[in-house]
Amino acid sequence: MKPLRLIGRALLALILLLLAYQLWLFGHVVWWKYYNPSETSFMDQQLDVLQDKNPDAELKHKWVPYAQISPNLKRALVAGEDAKFLEHEGFDWEGMQAAWEKNQKKGRISAGGSTISQQLAKNLFLSGKRSYFRKAEEAAITLMLEAVMDKQRIFEIYLNVIEWGNGVFGAEAAARHYYKTSAANLSTSQAAKMAAMVPNPRFFDKNRNHRRLLRKAAIIQRRMAYADVP
Repeated sequence: MKPLRLIGRALLALILLLLAYQLWLFGHVVWWKYYNPSETSFMDQQLDVLQDKNPDAELKHKWVPYAQISPNLKRALVAGEDAKFLEHEGFDWEGMQAAWEKNQKKGRISAGGSTISQQLAKNLFLSGKRSYFRKAEEAAITLMLEAVMDKQRIFEIYLNVIEWGNGVFGAEAAARHYYKTSAANLSTSQAAKMAAMVPNPRFFDKNRNHRRLLRKAAIIQRRMAYADVP
């Protein structure tokens, strides 16, 4: 009986640890409903990578309020990343199904189908490594974000923390990095190109006129008029 008792205690301890971790995550989500995150897990990871090469490296990042970000960029991101952002509760099941079918045809992962809420969950808390546990945590955090925050707050944080280049995070830093302007003054074409960079920002930072980037930017620009934003 003693080994079984030890196993039972170990399982109970593991369950309590997982519950404590979920409560820790939920506490952060509630806090960030009212206060802006100064950094994210993904930002910390990228800073470590940069500082391995240059100890003096710093991230380019500046928080700006939602009202100080161009509507062009908001529409471009919704058009390019999550057309049903205002309709779903965190997950675009049709988009995920379409991405799965596309990946099956190509025999590799070329489309993710992640919503803006899912991308934010990953950026705030998780590593870039893929695993079933990470996907489960991403889903749990996405549900927390959607339960605690309204769409505008989710989008505001997303706009301010996503990666937009090598060490470049958030709309304000990206607008200045690429166009020497503020996030508030981005034009339609500039916003479309920035939105097209989001899936692979470090590559497109080095290849700013890549044919694939320009093609996607043109598609996004055509769709922007139909994008609904908070």
